[in-house]
Amino acid sequence: MSDVLEIRNLRVAVEGREILKGVNLVVPKGEVHAMMGPNGSGKSTLAQTLMGHPRYEVLEGEVLWKGQNILELSPDERAKLGLFLAFQYPVEIPGVILGNFLHIAYQAVKGKEIPLGQFNRMLMQKLRLLDMDTSFIGRSLNEGFSGGEKKRCEILQLAVLEPEFAVMDETDSGLDIDAVRIVANAVNTVYEQSGKQMGFLIITHYSRILRYIKPLHKVHVMMDGRIVLSGGPELAEELEEKGYDWLEEKLKAEGVLA
Repeated sequence: MSDVLEIRNLRVAVEGREILKGVNLVVPKGEVHAMMGPNGSGKSTLAQTLMGHPRYEVLEGEVLWKGQNILELSPDERAKLGLFLAFQYPVEIPGVILGNFLHIAYQAVKGKEIPLGQFNRMLMQKLRLLDMDTSFIGRSLNEGFSGGEKKRCEILQLAVLEPEFAVMDETDSGLDIDAVRIVANAVNTVYEQSGKQMGFLIITHYSRILRYIKPLHKVHVMMDGRIVLSGGPELAEELEEKGYDWLEEKLKAEGVLA
């Protein structure tokens, strides 16, 4: 099916060590899914692999999107197909003005030129949509930004580029509760503006950001490089209450984990 992101038996190694050990996942168009799991379980490896980071060696498997195995495509080709990754640790690039960066990125992803004036009008609309100050786009990309500002910058890029599927790699990492709520509300706004047609995979260690994500269709749990459990939004709260150690012991008792 071309209207879903489908991961089939994905095995990935980093520096010779296998991290993902057969991941299977389907995220339909227009659905918001969360991927939870303890540190070292493979969540960020999955995100980086989806966008084609060269450090991650695919040993086996497919990732299907729009009828193509995107693992055979370069990162820019994946972006042009409508995929987007919000980084856990956004990079600072001194001297590169955010507004100029967004203009160039938009043209590269869309494959067409857009006059600067026309683009700036669209950019102003996105800033208003996300309730962001216009001075933001005159600053160097992420330079001197707070943690919350860096993550909001990622959401602004998401809003401008208008992808069809977004992977959010621990967007809540390092944020206080107010910043988490602001970022989550921005994700909700972008989803609504897409006509609820955009797909999301929100990778997180904690449930706190998920409390503000509306809607949240499904929660998956990754341990030891595999998805070991899937359920509704209530699964995130259960994990927050009981912890990953509890789940690990439960799955070992059931024979799901060795």
